[in-house]
Amino acid sequence: MALNNDFGSIKPSQKQQLNDSNWLKFNDGTASGDTDTFAQQYLPEIYEQEVERYGNRTLSGFLKMVGAEMPMTSDQVIWSEQNRLHVAYNDVTRTVGGANNELTFAVGGANQTFTQNVISAGDTIVILDDVNNTDQKAVVTASSQAGALATLVVAPYGVADLSALDSNGGLKIFVYGSEYAKGVSITNSTGLADTTGYKTITPSFTQFSNSPIIIRDKYVINGSDMAQIGWVEVATEDGTSGFLWYLKAESETRLRFEDYLEMAMVEGEEAVADTGAGSPGAAYAAGYKGTQGLFAAIEDRGNINTGFTAANGLTSFDAILKNLDTQGAIEENMLFLNRQTALDFDDMLAAISSGSAGGTAYGLFENSEEMALNLGFSGFRRGSYDFYKTDWKYLNDASTRGAYDTLSASVEGVLIPAGTSTVYDQVLGTNIRRPFLHVRYRASQADDRRMKQWLTGSAGGAFTSDLDAMEVNFLSERCLCVQAANNFVIFKGA
Repeated sequence: MALNNDFGSIKPSQKQQLNDSNWLKFNDGTASGDTDTFAQQYLPEIYEQEVERYGNRTLSGFLKMVGAEMPMTSDQVIWSEQNRLHVAYNDVTRTVGGANNELTFAVGGANQTFTQNVISAGDTIVILDDVNNTDQKAVVTASSQAGALATLVVAPYGVADLSALDSNGGLKIFVYGSEYAKGVSITNSTGLADTTGYKTITPSFTQFSNSPIIIRDKYVINGSDMAQIGWVEVATEDGTSGFLWYLKAESETRLRFEDYLEMAMVEGEEAVADTGAGSPGAAYAAGYKGTQGLFAAIEDRGNINTGFTAANGLTSFDAILKNLDTQGAIEENMLFLNRQTALDFDDMLAAISSGSAGGTAYGLFENSEEMALNLGFSGFRRGSYDFYKTDWKYLNDASTRGAYDTLSASVEGVLIPAGTSTVYDQVLGTNIRRPFLHVRYRASQADDRRMKQWLTGSAGGAFTSDLDAMEVNFLSERCLCVQAANNFVIFKGA
């Protein structure tokens, strides 16, 4: 038998000593100070457990904290939201010429509360002019509509005409009451130039919808590797432990999939059927439909705050409060922020005494400060609103949006109203109460697709095929419902 110097070969020696032909190579490293191959005959001290240098790496938990999950049985979820109660129109134009007492505005547009002209002759209105910083009050003497264009003839109370108001289409009007002469029918107004009669206001609602998407993932490990023991002990966020390396890979695949379930609801975008150039978006053309996530819903139907910093913090934040007053004025709200914006809020609050800030409040957490702090929230009150502030790991993590928090279009936080809203459910045919933010997943008596996991193959306890491997499959079908998005705020970089 030919003998050689390879590791593991046998070569006799007259003396019990170390030489260049009988050492035990531990690895192929280089000894310190020379170029000799590192070697030692003694077992080194080995740390069997991995060092968790990134801490808890999972990102999910946001939706569990602020919403709920409910089943549905359709390809689409539809809900209806109330419109405003009082009559108002934006983008009103004063007609130049004649008596200067004619107003026109387009109805049915995205910037209008009502889709028809519902102002009657005899109604009294306030005309707001931001350009000239003034307002006028008037009574409507005639009201009509031709196509999408509505026309009002008014009689101002304090001036001869409306010539002092801006004529560039930036006026706003709203009805504050009415005035009728004695002994006349309401349908005949005051006997003035009323050619349309009294207009009955029929309540309407705004309808929204979203569609679920199917989210899938798979982990595959062959049978041989499943039977192989490693020297590094597995320890993951979900408590998996042992010296089988595939346990770590399978566990991380599951954790990553669970994060995707939430990230898809936050970042989701709908495929565009018309890009405005007469052609659909590439995803739509390829057969994908997408789903509207949290960020997209707030940017589409909610409020956007740009460039919030500690320097302009109080001024900017008070502007948000004033805007919330024009919306639902929901008392309790939650702030989920990245690190810099959270610090800006801290600096803003530090500059205000507890008296002017209104003190702290923990009403959302049964008025328990300990409960709020255990969840990572700190509470404060400004005006008539309570706010609960916490860091959002998703916006800080370097593998997600944390690496790009300096971009001008970066998302720096969201404000989400707490509590529930009353909406009309098209399937149930009745009014129901739902959290403003909640997830709907596909489920029936035959199949529950909230979070499915199953094994295929011939290893690891699965006996479904002759494949010498274990396949771990994950699937979910879900979408996010963002109701009353006009009460949400998204903070973005300047």
